[in-house]
Amino acid sequence: MTDRRTVLMAAGVAAVAAATGAAAAQSPDIRAPDIRATDIRGAVTFVGGKAIPEGHLEIYLEDPAIQDSGRRRAAKTSLKSEGGSKTMEFSLPLPASSTASPTLQVVARLERADGWLVARGSAQFQAGLPVHVTLKAVIY
Repeated sequence: MTDRRTVLMAAGVAAVAAATGAAAAQSPDIRAPDIRATDIRGAVTFVGGKAIPEGHLEIYLEDPAIQDSGRRRAAKTSLKSEGGSKTMEFSLPLPASSTASPTLQVVARLERADGWLVARGSAQFQAGLPVHVTLKAVIY
């Protein structure tokens, strides 16, 4: 005689096996091997829905509550904008020590080839949710 717990465990094992089989059946070009489950995923846009200007886009995780500027930035990635795209997607590795901080922000900086800052934006990080950063032009 089978009890309820045995039936539920069997259903759970079957569900995991089905999910694993479906993931293994995907072609390699559909999966993104460089994105882990612990990564922060998001997108960067330019204010007003305009194309992101040409330049070097640096995206990093920052905790403004940390006073030591050397430890304030936790993770970083870089992208190159050719000047025609309205949205650029990114992925940042989430450091294990950063998950507990409620003050974490994802910051994006766009610089020209000569190092001048063109635009900057930031967004509050919330675990498990994609991040959307809007770049705003910097005025000198």
